[in-house]
Amino acid sequence: MPGSLVGDPFADPGRPSVTLLRSARFPALLLLIAAALGLVLANSPAADAAAAVKGAYVGIPGVFTLSVGHWIADGLLAVFFFVAAVELQYELTNGQLNSPRKALQPIIAAAGGVLVPIAVYLIIAGSGETAAGWPIPTATDIAFALGVLAVFGKGLPSGLRVFLLALAILDDIVGILFIAVLFTSDVDLLMLGAAVVLLVVFRLLSGQLGGRGTRAIAVLMVVVALAVWFFVHESGVHATIAGVALGLVMYQQPALRTRHALEPWVNAIVLPVFALAASLVAIPQVSPTELSPAFWGVALALPVGKIVGITLAGWLSMFLGGTRLAFGDLLAAGALGGIGFTVSLLMSELAFSVDAATRDQATLGVLAGSAISLLVAAILVSLRAWHHRRLALTTPAT
Repeated sequence: MPGSLVGDPFADPGRPSVTLLRSARFPALLLLIAAALGLVLANSPAADAAAAVKGAYVGIPGVFTLSVGHWIADGLLAVFFFVAAVELQYELTNGQLNSPRKALQPIIAAAGGVLVPIAVYLIIAGSGETAAGWPIPTATDIAFALGVLAVFGKGLPSGLRVFLLALAILDDIVGILFIAVLFTSDVDLLMLGAAVVLLVVFRLLSGQLGGRGTRAIAVLMVVVALAVWFFVHESGVHATIAGVALGLVMYQQPALRTRHALEPWVNAIVLPVFALAASLVAIPQVSPTELSPAFWGVALALPVGKIVGITLAGWLSMFLGGTRLAFGDLLAAGALGGIGFTVSLLMSELAFSVDAATRDQATLGVLAGSAISLLVAAILVSLRAWHHRRLALTTPAT
């Protein structure tokens, strides 16, 4: 969830290009361009060349090699998950989720935003092999959601942004748990144990940053982090979990500084490259009735399931002491939650890793569902922003 920390203590206003990459709007635009480019490449004469690059194996021959696609999804995306985990750690200890009262409403809303999309997907695609795709529509892409909010939401109450941030953080936790539990098999406990030992070393080293020898310690931490990633990968647990673990165990202050340093790179390179690679999907030349249930399940579960689940659960939570938000604001938040994208694309690759045809259709479903949600969210957010601006003009000052 790059770019979503409120009140970044390490902001650098002197570098406009870097500030742009930390903003809410520009990273969302980069993601949109990257996804569109991937679709164009996959449906152009360059499709075979693009597929060959994605499938090419890179590494140390005879020792450790992965395809370019796996390096991106397993390696590069681990950096994104590290940044997300640092933010999770911050929000759970000092931010929007550091007390049961603050967390109540977004927890209930997030539960609705996970359970209802799952139900919608299973109703449409719950029979046969496509049933494995039920985790795909549960994610929210905060980069896109905040981008839409920044572009169309001038005048909205700050409580809506806080609610959306907390909701997306909880979505990330659910996504991480799904990846760790559902897409892990044949765990090598020896490899996993080595990763755990190195995580302890990584934490201890992070506590030494800021003193003498900081540069040497930082270099050593990078080496240890790479080793943790390798051992997690070899253990059978999805390698992105290494990024999550590293972000959670690092001492908070150095972790926030590291996140701040990595954020522009994640926004400019990591997420767009992943979006491009994941979107390299040929659009099937078939009628709508011939599309896989996985496509329809994801394409409808993201906009419909998220809007219904988040809106109704968020509204019900207010009776249990949650923050008072207008029903229309909750509706807008539900539409924003339907922009799945990054984590949903990863889950489509994981859920149908052995079925390329269904995986491609699920990926198209993610793109279609996210696009529908983005359009609906832009309309609803604009209407709510106009409503609040008009309300502010007509309400007498006290």
